[in-house]
Amino acid sequence: MRVKDSIKLSFSILRANKVRTFLTSLGIIIGIASVIIIMSVGAGAQSLIINQISSQGSNLLAILPGASDKNGPPSSVLGIVVTTLKYEDAIAIKNEIPEVFAISSYNSGAGTISYQNQKSDATYNGVMADYVNVEDAELLLGRFFTQDEERGNVKSVILGYQVWQDLFDGQDPIGKQIKIKKQFFDIIGVMKERGTVAFQNKDNVVFIPVSTAQNIMLGINYVSAIRIKVDKAENVDSVKEQVRLLLRDRHNIDNTGVEDFSVMDPREAIDILKTVTNALKFFLAAIAGISLLVGGMGVMNIMLASINERIREIGLRKAIGARKGDIILQFLLESMSITILGGIVGIAIGAAVSFLVAVIARYLGYNWDYVVTPSSAIIGIGVAVLIGFIFGIYPAQKASKLDPIEALRYE
Repeated sequence: MRVKDSIKLSFSILRANKVRTFLTSLGIIIGIASVIIIMSVGAGAQSLIINQISSQGSNLLAILPGASDKNGPPSSVLGIVVTTLKYEDAIAIKNEIPEVFAISSYNSGAGTISYQNQKSDATYNGVMADYVNVEDAELLLGRFFTQDEERGNVKSVILGYQVWQDLFDGQDPIGKQIKIKKQFFDIIGVMKERGTVAFQNKDNVVFIPVSTAQNIMLGINYVSAIRIKVDKAENVDSVKEQVRLLLRDRHNIDNTGVEDFSVMDPREAIDILKTVTNALKFFLAAIAGISLLVGGMGVMNIMLASINERIREIGLRKAIGARKGDIILQFLLESMSITILGGIVGIAIGAAVSFLVAVIARYLGYNWDYVVTPSSAIIGIGVAVLIGFIFGIYPAQKASKLDPIEALRYE
């Protein structure tokens, strides 16, 4: 009965001071809501990229420059320039591994693309003639470049759908010329609309032969990636091993040497993505959780102030038989009630904001999952209880140590 009576008294005191209770719990509300939003939005963004990678098929392989291990991605993924992968590697893979259905190397740059008085800021991709087969891309107008054009430094270009709209407003551009930086290119095709994949707008891009990208636009002799489409999904593991052995031989890597490239299938890409995004997600959540400590200190401050306001009440309760443990329990329940109420409101706000983000993302065409799990709500309440206990224990002990006679004399 003592616990039940203490709970009733705690809620009656909190109801009598509604504004102070709300302001005290505000730090907890903000902290819990921030953590819920970060975890939910992070999980939604993660699901978006994973869904898009998975939708591209299970018979793809990606080759990236630089070694990788089980603990992380290749250094090239982190923005470090690695020059070990060559266009000739892609040609050798295509010629020597029969299960390779299509292959393309990739280089890219950014710049202003213009036609007469119209301009568009877009990315230009240097790719191989097999690009359309690797990416399952389709042309709306014209044609893609040939293997001879791929190797011949030809200034031909295929426009992405958005670039076409920006520069030509839907008019036929075939045979006309655009300017990319200081170079003029003949338009030979327009891609069908593809949308955004893994946060990359596939329509705000133009495609040029890889030799042109390397020798004329970028002045380099390496590629940033190679993608392979295998003829059958069941051959992926076999092709992956063949590619490894072929590249080790081409790069003069002996049996004990560390590979200067990474061959990945979609499963490995997803695992690495989860590792990176989870680390980032929990790091941001930990930063947001700092506000919970601030909220906890606010609770302790208010509880200490409450003791000074209720000294006579504490003295009276001790005079009529309340034990030290009863006083501690009373103040702990009050502090924990404040943080629990703040936790519940914070979870509700976090879930609502996360739902709104998911709705907006889906409206914009992203395959975004709304992720707020019961476990995250339970953890949120548990954290609120813990904060209430930790930051309430000192005021509770201070209240329990008051001398009843001195307390009753207090004015």
